[in-house]
Amino acid sequence: MTKTTKNNMITYIMVILLFVIMQTLVSTGNVSSLLQGLLVPLCAYIILAVSLNLTVGILGELSLGHAGFMCVGAFTSAFFSKCMADTIPVAGLRYFLALLIGAAAAGICGILIGIPVLRLKGDYLAIVTLAFGEIIKNIVNILFIGRDANGFHFSTTDSRSLGLLPDGEVIINGPQGITGTPKDSTFLISVILILITLFIVLNLIHSRSGRAIMSIRDNRIAAESVGINITKYKLMAFSISAALAGIAGVIYAHNLATLTAQPKNFGYNMSIMILVFVVLGGIGNIRGSIIAAIILTLLPELLRSLSDYRMLIYAVVLIVMMLFNWSPKAIEWREKYMAKFKRSKKEV
Repeated sequence: MTKTTKNNMITYIMVILLFVIMQTLVSTGNVSSLLQGLLVPLCAYIILAVSLNLTVGILGELSLGHAGFMCVGAFTSAFFSKCMADTIPVAGLRYFLALLIGAAAAGICGILIGIPVLRLKGDYLAIVTLAFGEIIKNIVNILFIGRDANGFHFSTTDSRSLGLLPDGEVIINGPQGITGTPKDSTFLISVILILITLFIVLNLIHSRSGRAIMSIRDNRIAAESVGINITKYKLMAFSISAALAGIAGVIYAHNLATLTAQPKNFGYNMSIMILVFVVLGGIGNIRGSIIAAIILTLLPELLRSLSDYRMLIYAVVLIVMMLFNWSPKAIEWREKYMAKFKRSKKEV
């Protein structure tokens, strides 16, 4: 077994062990209903963190529009599931198709946005992707779609202007979003999707295409000089990252009774939160992104009893994680410790 395969297996086993531990705690009644409600969104956040790390850590481009791709995947899949609730009564098949549609819609948006945007660098790229996320959220908030015997009706004014027949129903109701999406997302399915995401990302990183993407990150001019197609590989990483964000959106949408495009779930704050997971977990460190997403999502709820000191402790944990991952002394200590651990392992 190669070193790469061994590291990948450790990541998969870590996710499976965490799932088994959490499932055991839930079945024995040791997890509150509030924390149980966070399990599916937590899985969505992990997929978002891993997929964004593909753009930020592996490709080396700063993107702040990840919440926009999540929004595309969430609303397209929820729209499909709501329309097909009676036509496709089998929940598993309907959810599988919703996953494909959400991932495809977000991936296509990633390609359409990536073609012009990836010509930019640094802050300019971050600003444009941030604008994309805000535009998507605002478009959803002014969109009204209904359905009756005559087909679908669209409007950007209000639900009354749709002109529906008495038997018609409003599917997307502007700022009120989509109500009645089948709650098909479960903790088990979400963990399986995390493993699929990890399989895609880790295999891409260690493939020929992944090495080409990392060479672009390290030295664009040198990569171009040896014949690497810069546009092709940058677009590949960006679109795959967007499609995986769409899958996270599908998980998120099918866990809510009402899906709305609010700043807290699809706005600028969400994109920044995902970026925080990536930075604190270590840029380019997939396993670190998973751990950071878990800690920073569950910690505020675990500290809820300490209402006066909850955010203070949260801030301290953020600082400690940042120092542990980015301080030169901490990096030197980790490398020294790992070298000792490997020597002792060989001696045994």
